[in-house]
Amino acid sequence: MREALRGLTTRGRSFIAAAVAAAVSALILGESDLLRVAVLLGVLPLLAAWYVGRSRYKLACTRSLEPARTPVGSSARVILRLQNLSRLPTGTMLLEDRLPYALGSRPRVVLERLGAHQASSVAYTVRADVRGRYPIGPLMVRLTDPFGLCELTRSFPSVDRLTVIPQVFPLPRVRLAGEYAGTGESRARSVAVHGEDDAATREYRRGDDLRRVHWRSTARTGELMVRREEQPWESRATVVLDTRSFAHRGEGPTASFEWAVSAAASIAVHLREGGYKVRLVTGSGTDLDAIEGGGEGLILDTLADVKSDQNGDVAVLIEHVRRRNDGGLIIGLFGALTVAEAELLSGLRGNGATCVGFAIDTSTWVPSGVAEAEREHAAAALALVRAGWRSVPVTHGDTLSALWPSVARGSQGFAYRAAMAETTVSGVIR
Repeated sequence: MREALRGLTTRGRSFIAAAVAAAVSALILGESDLLRVAVLLGVLPLLAAWYVGRSRYKLACTRSLEPARTPVGSSARVILRLQNLSRLPTGTMLLEDRLPYALGSRPRVVLERLGAHQASSVAYTVRADVRGRYPIGPLMVRLTDPFGLCELTRSFPSVDRLTVIPQVFPLPRVRLAGEYAGTGESRARSVAVHGEDDAATREYRRGDDLRRVHWRSTARTGELMVRREEQPWESRATVVLDTRSFAHRGEGPTASFEWAVSAAASIAVHLREGGYKVRLVTGSGTDLDAIEGGGEGLILDTLADVKSDQNGDVAVLIEHVRRRNDGGLIIGLFGALTVAEAELLSGLRGNGATCVGFAIDTSTWVPSGVAEAEREHAAAALALVRAGWRSVPVTHGDTLSALWPSVARGSQGFAYRAAMAETTVSGVIR
């Protein structure tokens, strides 16, 4: 009741002030009728406070998001359902849901009177143009009486989170250069050509059953090896995302880093649909295997949170990838590279891996007009090809859907582009 009295509006306080003034006047003038008016003016705010106070503790609220995971630039619908659990009807309520700045201004919705045990739903729409996980809530409810004498604010503790994932673009189905590489079940190799003694093995990991130890491979390699549980020759792919902040340019959703994140999401989803077992590695230390049925959502949720790293290093990124390099296809999304950094990437060519790199020319995002930047990018792209990578150049305005077919080109196409890049570099240096 005390809290309800503190919630008296200006109108309610004015009623009390008028009641006091009328009571004093009635005592001075000896007017009993005026005293009755004073009592009436004083009782009304008290009844309103009691009315609102009773409703305060009898409300239940649930919130639902449709959908709970939405791409950048898309809208999500937030549905609020309020139920009056008491036998007393409520007054008009003003609902205000707390939102972060990226989702827009706080929505305010007026909900009319709720009867006993009555429920009502209201909805509003939010839109985010920036990736991330955004808290929605808590919900603030302002309860008022029919006369507007008392207003009480209640906050529900529940908070839901809206995940804004990067845009995923459909990619054309092409025959990738490294789709037959890797371990496990593959389209190109048949288990029938292998004998039982030619079982696929891997290094022993803590927790492996010792009955799966393959002693012949252990004796040959000098390290404890175990049989794989899966069938030999499966298609594997590793998506590598360069998160170095100084290697990218631009601000907001149009930055080169956002292009790389969206490309990583599109490629991972496309490869998952093609039957690959996808691994995501970022320069910030993320190492994620998307093997199970929910792996696609796990990748998208991870990329929704990924941030650029001011202390990133290509050498550290290479070490993250090489921790578990099972071969297969490696697709890298790189920002600005130096020649030395491009040469370091040759370390990922081991174990029969096919490496394809999207070399982003970040100078085209924020044109500087400096020929030195163009020469550095051309030299780094050439060094990447010489390191054994199949380089796909990316400039501002390019779409991944248009660039993706070039990943399927054979070594002749890449060799031709390498020769053209070398000719260009030589011409620029001259």
